[in-house]
This record gives sequence, structure tokens and C-alpha cells, in this order.
Amino acid sequence: MSETIITLEQCLAVNENIRTKLQQATSYLSQCGVEEAKENAQLILLHVLNVERVRLLLMWQDIFPAEKLAQWGELLSRKGKGEPIQYMIGEAWFYGRKFSVSPVVLIPRPETELLVEAVIKEGTKLWQDKAKQPVVLDIGTGSGAISLTLQLEQPNWRVIASDISADALTVAKHNATSFGIVDKMGWQQGDLLQPFVIEGQALQYEGERIDILVSNPPYIPESDMAQLQREVRDYEPHLALVGGEDGLDPYRIMILKLAQLEVKPTIVAFELGIHQPAIVVEMMKEIGAWNDISIITDYNGIDRHVIATKK
Repeated sequence: MSETIITLEQCLAVNENIRTKLQQATSYLSQCGVEEAKENAQLILLHVLNVERVRLLLMWQDIFPAEKLAQWGELLSRKGKGEPIQYMIGEAWFYGRKFSVSPVVLIPRPETELLVEAVIKEGTKLWQDKAKQPVVLDIGTGSGAISLTLQLEQPNWRVIASDISADALTVAKHNATSFGIVDKMGWQQGDLLQPFVIEGQALQYEGERIDILVSNPPYIPESDMAQLQREVRDYEPHLALVGGEDGLDPYRIMILKLAQLEVKPTIVAFELGIHQPAIVVEMMKEIGAWNDISIITDYNGIDRHVIATKK
């Protein structure tokens, strides 16, 4: 027997309970080719009803509010076309905190939390007994997921957020304002390291030398864009995705700049795409400035981050 087809109109029927609405939405999104259809349907439901998951469990038999059906239908339609749920509801979670996001910034990924953890681990070891705490630069900050998390987790550090996109910096500053740290941080619009290279001496910001450089730059090869999930390919900003023909252009540019500096950052940490970390490690070894360069795997066992430390 073939599976019953659920239309968007059926999802908008009145006088049906919330459990039925979730079941209908799950079927509808699945038919639209949405991965994790039930989870996406539930996230939309939580947003429309403005309740937490625990509260939702107590509402299964309640009739779905008629005044919310129009919003419910609009969001289901958008999700059915592939739009990321985070853009639809305007928020995403990172390191246990809620960040505002919009289509001008990438959606923070869970694997990037591992990069943050690695930077905190190495940074706290090197500066634990020092009166002056490190100055940290996040290149390509986007929503501010990395920079703001580092500032919140390490309040004594001085964190600077930079991005080539003025719109992205606006989002990051909005998030920093929400967390109460916008005036504590430094902000710079510019292309990669260009605004911070001072006469080949060191990376600097307002006279302070950069001790830690962290970046999750665009790393998708141009030829891979067509094969990406539609949620990424059709909705996330290409400026923050594409890193040239092989995806490594931003790293080449930054590493070349670092090689020309008399004083290099003590820690350099990058997030990369699949098969890229080993290549970047070799680039950094050629400079000879860091005596500990390691690769960190993500939750799926894929080499994802490179962290280089001068000890």
C-alpha cells in the first residue's frame, strides 16, 4: 500500500490537535525531501506555539490554535523548499547559547565548538600565570559564534572580531549587545589579515599585538557548490562558503602574510573542509614558527581543525 500523500492544505485544517499537526507536518516535509523531517517540524511547532519542548509534551491533545495556522503554513512551505530552520526562526544555538542569525551569515555548526574548546585549552595553559592576558583575533566572525564565545568563556581575554562583510558584523554586534559584551570587544571590517598587518612586524589591533589567531574562513571548493545540500547551496551566503578553486585560497593568503611577519601569533587555529587539514599543516610547518601543530577531528571522525602553538 502506498503512503498517504499529505498536502500543505491538510496541514492547515482546523480543529485538529497538536500531535496530529506534528504528524502531518512530518509527512509533508518528508515528501518535500527535507532531511530530519520530524525534528524540523517540531522546531517549527515550538517556534509557532512559543513553548519549550517539555511544555509541548503536555499539549499533545490540545487543539492547534486557529490564529496560528497561517504562520504554521508559511513556515512549513518555506521549510519544504529547503530554507534552513535557523533563518526562518532567526536563531541558532552555539556552545549552549542562542545566537541571532540571518541569511547574511553562516549558521554556526556544532563542530566549530571543538575549535573554540581547543583555543581555550591551549590559551589558558600558556597564559595561566601571566598578568597580561592574550589578545585574540577572529577572522571571518560571521554571527560572532567563535569570537563572542571566546570572550564570554574567557572574560579576561581581549577578543577582536573581523569580517569582510559589514552586514555580518552588524549581526555579530547585535549578538554581542545581547550578551552585554559589545563594548568590551574590538571590531574591524576588512579582508582577512590585511587590516592587522603593521609594517611586517606583527598582527596588531589599536597598538596591541595579536597573540591568538583563529579563523573559520570560506573553504568550499567552487566545483563542490553544486553538490551541496540545497539548504546550504541555495540559502547560505556564498561569500562565506567558497574558498576558491580548491577551497584553500583564504589559508594560502593568511599563511603567506604570517610567514612575512617578524613576530607570529603564539597560537593559530583554523577550521577546514574535508581533506584540507593535512595540506594546511604542511604549509605551516614550512614557516617553522610553531613547534606543536596538530589536527583535531570532528564528531564524525573527519579531520576538521588545525591548531598550531609556539611553546
